[in-house]
Amino acid sequence: MSSASSAQRPSAKRPSAPPAAYIAVIGPGRGATQSETDTAREVGGLLAARGAIVVCGGLGGVMAAACEGAHRNGGLTVGVLPGRDRAAANPYLSVALPTGLGELRNGLVVGASDAVIAVGGSWGTLSELALAMRTGKPVVAIGGWMVSDPARAPNLRTGADAAVLPGADAAVLPVADAAVLPGTDPAVLIEARSAAQAVDIALRLAADQSAKVAPR
Repeated sequence: MSSASSAQRPSAKRPSAPPAAYIAVIGPGRGATQSETDTAREVGGLLAARGAIVVCGGLGGVMAAACEGAHRNGGLTVGVLPGRDRAAANPYLSVALPTGLGELRNGLVVGASDAVIAVGGSWGTLSELALAMRTGKPVVAIGGWMVSDPARAPNLRTGADAAVLPGADAAVLPVADAAVLPGTDPAVLIEARSAAQAVDIALRLAADQSAKVAPR
């Protein structure tokens, strides 16, 4: 074969790497306990080690701890700030996005993510959890709020209809009766028992979400 023919041959395309998962880490800010910040720091580090991007509200407490853990492992962190001043951001953010929306920015945190990990609970955390469930985003909780549809509460409390993910010691609670936006799937709320378990489940569910919306 001539060198000219070889030069004209199209090169084979290398398979592209799967896109990074965007995982929101939510939890109390100034009211976070030492245990919650320690757990969030571990969550952030584990997410970064597995190539995920950490999304949060950009302030202190659980948010700062998750970003610190990711930063230490060379990860990328994105903070969606409630105010207009970037100076209010925690020091471990790669990208700080001031919004001026106040608590309404919680919807942006959830909307920008493929899955949500909640560490501990506060009223702001509860609003983010509710927005995630409403829009069909999977949520993994480590402590804090565990909320179910009232119509299914008896079963959820007894665990009678809880499925378990293969290889995971955590109950998956499908909220089949939850109202979700058109075109979304019913949300799942999962209680994890460790940072490692939460990260593993969140990344698997995020991959499932991405597969559903990927172009055919």
